[in-house]
Amino acid sequence: MRRYHPQPRQAGVLLHLTSLPGPGRQGRLGAEAYRFIDLLASAGFSVWQMLPVNPVGASASPYQTSSAFAGDPGLIDPAPLMERGWLADREMGAISYDDYRAALRGFCLHSEGFERQAFIEFVEREAYWLDDYALFHVLHQEFGRGWWEWPVELRDRTAQGLSQARTRLADRITCYRFQQFLFFQQWRALKKYANERGVLLFGDVPIFVALDSAEVWAHRDLFEVDETGLPTVVAGVPPDYFSATGQRWGNPLYRWETMHRTGYRFWEQRIKTQLELFDLLRIDHFRGFESYWAIPAHEEYAINGCWLPGPGDALFNRLRERLGHLPLVAEDLGVITDEVRALRDRHEMPGMKILQFAFSGDGDNPYLPYNHERRSVVYTGTHDNDTSLGWYNTLDAGTQARVDDYLGHPAESMPWPLIRAALASRSQLAMLPMQDLLGLDGAHRMNTPGTIGEENWRWRFSWEQPPPDLADRMRSLLSLYGRLS
Repeated sequence: MRRYHPQPRQAGVLLHLTSLPGPGRQGRLGAEAYRFIDLLASAGFSVWQMLPVNPVGASASPYQTSSAFAGDPGLIDPAPLMERGWLADREMGAISYDDYRAALRGFCLHSEGFERQAFIEFVEREAYWLDDYALFHVLHQEFGRGWWEWPVELRDRTAQGLSQARTRLADRITCYRFQQFLFFQQWRALKKYANERGVLLFGDVPIFVALDSAEVWAHRDLFEVDETGLPTVVAGVPPDYFSATGQRWGNPLYRWETMHRTGYRFWEQRIKTQLELFDLLRIDHFRGFESYWAIPAHEEYAINGCWLPGPGDALFNRLRERLGHLPLVAEDLGVITDEVRALRDRHEMPGMKILQFAFSGDGDNPYLPYNHERRSVVYTGTHDNDTSLGWYNTLDAGTQARVDDYLGHPAESMPWPLIRAALASRSQLAMLPMQDLLGLDGAHRMNTPGTIGEENWRWRFSWEQPPPDLADRMRSLLSLYGRLS
């Protein structure tokens, strides 16, 4: 597989797939995604960054998913299924499990022989994660609660319990496999379309996985859980920019010693799968590979955790040995030490520079543009920040004056001066959230870390919002700052 290598200067847009316009409760892998790629290409952008695309739960957070390998079925576009006669014409809302059963029947009746063969080959090729994922979701649908509360023979995956379940639920398991076949089929078509137009796909890999996931159920030996499946220590971060009391994420932590004994096979398979979907990957919470914040599971707050050593070089040496060049970006925000920076640099990973963090402290602030290293990715803000206009509007008068003074008191209104600062940076890649390109205020932020609410992860734009000259304006700016693809 040909791997992405960074170019001297590039630019892209940060927009999660669910934020695309269209029918239903979220964006999908359909016509709107192709239209967005056309917009990126016409504006001269060469990268589309999105958040993790694995299955989400009730919170809709893409960082708490039921599988580290599977695709979110909510992203599947029903239109091709109806066009092929696999699914009856209907409203373009969410697709239910019954719809997938109907689509599978239609596929068996109306698909071509090569398509049926492709499905068989997909199931065989992806069996290392797909078999556990499909059975996990069928059982989850049946019992309606976390896997640690299932009957003991299924919770503990006894040979007899698994065999009986696979026989009894064979048809439903096939349906979940078919669902994933559709996701990967549609994804590969979208990626091909993007790459042919000079647009690379930039993915996101959360360091941890959710407790109620196929991987923790299937590989309990790799996670810090007790004999009943409940975590003994959980993930999070100490107090930082986003939270005065830290963040208790609740994900089970890895047993890194066991991972090491297995040759980090789990991580090898995970990165390999994601590199089939994306051209480059952001590794979320990179610092956790050097040392991670471990919170006793009984503690309510993250502040009562402690630092423990991560796998460090051993993991990345093994990945490079097995997978070759790794087009990875390190999410190196928060409490970052010299040891974390050294680990990042030894493996030649770009770090992240957030302009919204640049205007506190003194001239040594690493987020100020003149302090950026070339091997880095600059952002006006990320999915966890306010929009740049929202951020600016909440600054006190003194900080606003400092921002204005640094940016040269430009005539353009915010967020355009910050966008220009990102494009002018020495960083090899500049990423702009879609909200900033649309000039939107804080009512349109994607997520507020440390909070759980209906407003998180739900933002979507509409095609009425981009001004008619947006593509031309961006193409001129990218040319001006040497980032035109």
